[in-house]
Amino acid sequence: MPLGLTVSKNLFYFRALLKGGFTVAGTAQIYELSHLGVLEAEATHIFREVAATFERPVLLFSGGKDSIVMLHVATKAFWPAPLPFPLLHVDTGHNFAEVIRFRDAVARKLGLRLLVARVQDDIDAGRVVEETGPLASRNRLQTTTLLRAIEEHTFAAVFGGARRDEEKSRAKERVFSVRDEFGQWDPRNQRPELWDLYNGQHRKGEHIRVFPLSNWTELDVWQYIQAEDIDLPPIYYAHRRPVFARDGMLLAHTEHVSPRVGEEPFEALVRFRTVGDATCTGCVESTAATADEVVAEVAASRITERGATRGDDRISESGMEDRKKAGYF
Repeated sequence: MPLGLTVSKNLFYFRALLKGGFTVAGTAQIYELSHLGVLEAEATHIFREVAATFERPVLLFSGGKDSIVMLHVATKAFWPAPLPFPLLHVDTGHNFAEVIRFRDAVARKLGLRLLVARVQDDIDAGRVVEETGPLASRNRLQTTTLLRAIEEHTFAAVFGGARRDEEKSRAKERVFSVRDEFGQWDPRNQRPELWDLYNGQHRKGEHIRVFPLSNWTELDVWQYIQAEDIDLPPIYYAHRRPVFARDGMLLAHTEHVSPRVGEEPFEALVRFRTVGDATCTGCVESTAATADEVVAEVAASRITERGATRGDDRISESGMEDRKKAGYF
């Protein structure tokens, strides 16, 4: 906003900014922010608001596309200063190797502190019991590991990359979402956020989950990746790999998940729309090898990202919400 203006002119500029644009003093020319520009500006405001009002925030960073975009926006928000908070990854131990390598490379390149909380440590300590059987996964065990890391480091605010189009329980979240002293979430007891005013007050033991990408969609994320020329793990683009069909999904044949009797592996040209625990994250057949091609593919898709490729979301109609109430991401 231009400096040295009268109160009335400042109000004019403020209203123009709310509409996504501003006027250059002395001219009638209007500069409007693009759709992506508005989303980036909103996320930037959220990052700066948290940095200014919270002690010990942390950004959840898995090396997946949403956390990469979130980190990209955060880096721009504080440039040329360094990022004022560390990164945290809750590692199941069953992640895709390409993603873990990318995660570590990004942290090194940007000179960031990367904390890794491992599910294996909680299994070894007896805090959780590893699942067995054909549907066994460590994905649900991450809740205990996440809450342990938050408590050990006394994080007051935790940035997450959730979007409102991912899964219906995500749409119940506020941008600032309060978790009680047990890390639990009550979707019926959320604070209003009128005019994008955020209330970060919390009692001792509580913390706030913060979602800067709340108003983004999968298509927005990919258009932003395209516009900003953001690097991603190669797993997000079309590549050939051995896969097999299970429960209506294509799973990658890796050291962490293998076909059962009757599940014949085959090689296919695929890409991943989302990445997570390899035991429950599927891929889709695709020829999209560039960001431009992925944008076109996502724009034409009528199947949600998680609904198509995340087995853990198929547990029950309220599976994700039940886990979020217990402290999940």
